[in-house]
Amino acid sequence: MSVANVLQVTRLATAIAVLGCLWATSASAATLQPIGRFEGPVFVTSDPGNPERLFVVERPGRIAEVNEGTTRTFADLTSQITTGEEGGLLSIALAPDFDSSGRLFVDYTGNETPWPAIHVAEMRASGNSAPLSTLRNLLTIEHPEDTDHYAGQLQFGPEGMLFVSTGDGGISNDEFHNAQNLEKPLGKLLRIDPNPSGSSPYTIPAGNPFASIPADFAPIWSYGLRNPFRFSFDRLTHAIYIADVGQDREEEVDSAPAPGLGIGANYGWNCREGTIEGPATDEGCAGSEASDFVEPIFTYAHQIPTSPCAIIGGYVSRDAGLASLYGRYVYGDHCTGEIRSFDPANPRGTDRFEGLQVEELDSFGEDSCGRLYAVSGKGVVSRVEGPTPTDCSTPTTARAASFVGIRAHGRRIRRHHRALLTAWVSPCNGRKGEPVKLFEGRRHVATRYLDRACTVRFRPRIRHRTTFRAYVGEDESYVAAISRKLKIKIDHRRKARRPGRAG
Repeated sequence: MSVANVLQVTRLATAIAVLGCLWATSASAATLQPIGRFEGPVFVTSDPGNPERLFVVERPGRIAEVNEGTTRTFADLTSQITTGEEGGLLSIALAPDFDSSGRLFVDYTGNETPWPAIHVAEMRASGNSAPLSTLRNLLTIEHPEDTDHYAGQLQFGPEGMLFVSTGDGGISNDEFHNAQNLEKPLGKLLRIDPNPSGSSPYTIPAGNPFASIPADFAPIWSYGLRNPFRFSFDRLTHAIYIADVGQDREEEVDSAPAPGLGIGANYGWNCREGTIEGPATDEGCAGSEASDFVEPIFTYAHQIPTSPCAIIGGYVSRDAGLASLYGRYVYGDHCTGEIRSFDPANPRGTDRFEGLQVEELDSFGEDSCGRLYAVSGKGVVSRVEGPTPTDCSTPTTARAASFVGIRAHGRRIRRHHRALLTAWVSPCNGRKGEPVKLFEGRRHVATRYLDRACTVRFRPRIRHRTTFRAYVGEDESYVAAISRKLKIKIDHRRKARRPGRAG
């Protein structure tokens, strides 16, 4: 080997050693600081307006409030709840305007026999007092035949709508064929507006992809999930991350960027398990390919009865005090207890162990300042902290995300005829009169203004097969958004002759 080559190898070895030191440092920079011990904790969140006011969800049915070093019972729902194998009080979501409205939402398994149903319900608090004992039920989802795979996450999306995760109903291989069935609510990510609409306790938001199909379950946002116990939104980019617990071979993380957030996405179960062929017991799986589904951005091997065994989804860290984790997706595994992270831009190439372990890791949480928490099934809830204390004294407010949808009244249009296109914007609050631009390909072809229902109509002339997208700009409250592409095809069929006319 030449001297030059020796020097080159030496420099490379030195660089690798330096990178190894940096890696080890970054992976050990975070620590776990306990905030308290609880009975069966399974989730933690905070008051949207006060990150120091934490709420810890206990699986048996209580919500504990931790504030200024004191802990008290904020709500007790134990009389409403059956825990079973994987049931109980599974998560809560406080309304963005919680400090003024007092509204919070709970996800739990009820006390029906023999098979507890999934319930999503609303409670109200008055000031700092405990919520009323009565619940306003929004959703009751039957869960027959088994007592696991309830999923159980509630989260307000960046556009202000309430997202709900449901498992596939339990038993192996999704043998009841729920996850791929758009008529059933199980194995899905649901999206609702929790405000009543007529006799319904909730409203179907504009943009829900299957709301216009009578047989389909209108709240469905995306589907093909096995047991998405935890999902989250990146508080900076608004992207969604769904950790779906695997069956025999792979654990997975699915993701979709804003503003689309995976609208109508099919994540593949049970045709697929992670990146490989699943048990494929559904008729629709036959002949399907990986390209027919949204592939996960990250997977790892599932090795029951050893370890790891079940992914616990977390959050993209936006805690300025955790420099080594900032911008990385933090997750773990229930059996190994390892807290790990990866860069969403390169998940498979950046996955690493953070030097932290939690016995029986059951969940992560995030407060309104962006600080992360780890929840142990052994009772301890801890804050993930860095060497630099995070200053949460100055609250920050971010503009909410928007969703834009567009549809055609008929996807095939005769050449030189006009198409009727309807676009809508969600959320609607405060949007009346805002301009919506229509693009054909990359060309701006029209502008219309939102009506009272936040919809607009366009009538472009169709000359050839083409695509359209609708765009709404940013304002003081909302970020800009653009719809998915709407494909329009030319109808080449000849017009039928009228009866009785001469040929």
